[in-house]
Amino acid sequence: MLNKLWGIMILFGIIFGACTGRIGEVGTAAIDSSKEAVTLCITMLGIMSMWTGLMNIAKKAGIIDALTRGLRPVLAFLFPGVPKEHKANEYMAANMISNVLGLGWAATPVGLKAMEQLKELNHGSHIASADMCTFLIINISSLQLIPVNIIAYRSEYGSVSPTAIIGMGLIATVISTAAGVIFSIIARKMGKKKEERR
Repeated sequence: MLNKLWGIMILFGIIFGACTGRIGEVGTAAIDSSKEAVTLCITMLGIMSMWTGLMNIAKKAGIIDALTRGLRPVLAFLFPGVPKEHKANEYMAANMISNVLGLGWAATPVGLKAMEQLKELNHGSHIASADMCTFLIINISSLQLIPVNIIAYRSEYGSVSPTAIIGMGLIATVISTAAGVIFSIIARKMGKKKEERR
């Protein structure tokens, strides 16, 4: 669907440029945007490599395991359907830690593994469990102490103060995460009441 949408937008832009006699500008913009995209990818690759490397060092040093143990009460509260020593807890904790540090790239692989584990606990059902929905909501709301991606984008595009976003980003993600957690708790309770009525 998105491919079709992008294709229509590109086609519309080319037709509009041709009709208004600005097809040359469209071509120039396409070339400039391609250069910009490559430069941005190289910048983001460097930042991603650095933070992913730091995460691997933290894992080998036992820091991630210690943080995972520290998150166990939070995980038990948010995901009551997941057994205490289940592998899903480790993946969910790693995902949350990565997101808090603003490492969306590092969070994605462990997030997918967490979902696989949660699906197994859900007996492979095609209908998402309450724990799967809660995890998805928390992953999307993404509490961030350091929004690495945004800082990198702001730096790449010449911001005078790329880190000025940290305070507002923290406030926004705290609110979005709190709203997501409250919503998932309410939805879980409503689901239990419906089951009891049956």
